Amino acid sequence: GLTHLINSFLTPMTDEILSHNGTIDKYMGDSIMAFWNAPLDTPEHEKLSAISALGMIKRLKTLNDKIKQEAEAEERPFRELRIGIGLNTGTCIVGNLGSEQRFDYSVLGDPVNLASRLEGQSKTYGVSIIVGADTAQKIDDFALIELDLIAVKGRATAVKVYGLMGDQDLAQNADFKAARLMAHNMIERYRAAEWDQAEYCVNALRSRAPHFAVLCDLYLT
Repeated sequence: GLTHLINSFLTPMTDEILSHNGTIDKYMGDSIMAFWNAPLDTPEHEKLSAISALGMIKRLKTLNDKIKQEAEAEERPFRELRIGIGLNTGTCIVGNLGSEQRFDYSVLGDPVNLASRLEGQSKTYGVSIIVGADTAQKIDDFALIELDLIAVKGRATAVKVYGLMGDQDLAQNADFKAARLMAHNMIERYRAAEWDQAEYCVNALRSRAPHFAVLCDLYLT
């Protein structure tokens, strides 16, 4: 059963990566590590990775619908699959890495470590796809929302991170623009230590966009 589930999950996720010129590095249990722009140069690889990530979330919904149908048919509880994705951009060491006996074509470097850290923060902020600032600059026409400044081991300054909520069409949506402005105001008031106004902005964002409830709870706390 576990083998069937993992294969059912990893197959469509892999397809989204490969169909947008990504390179699969390795599978780690139920996780996938992938990169773009190697071994061949790939123009606009940041956008391709973003499109791939959004496609993975869409494919996951389809997979969950199928799993729910199977659970209902077998009269057992349905457990929804959820994932977190971290995207980051930077200069890395790319090549055959490992030992004299065995090696893999892989990547190393600080940007790789940060991507892993971002993936791990998806639960904290309640956002499925978290991207670093360098990636965000390259996909600024996508639906992005600033989340926070986070401390990263080995760096002296905090790193600004964003949530990738959708594609260019969503970025032009009036409701999304309003929610993004509310989130921006919430963070600005928070950083200025204007607590009453920050709390007002938190509640306004929660009312306007309930799917940001986890983010709102974090700032309210």
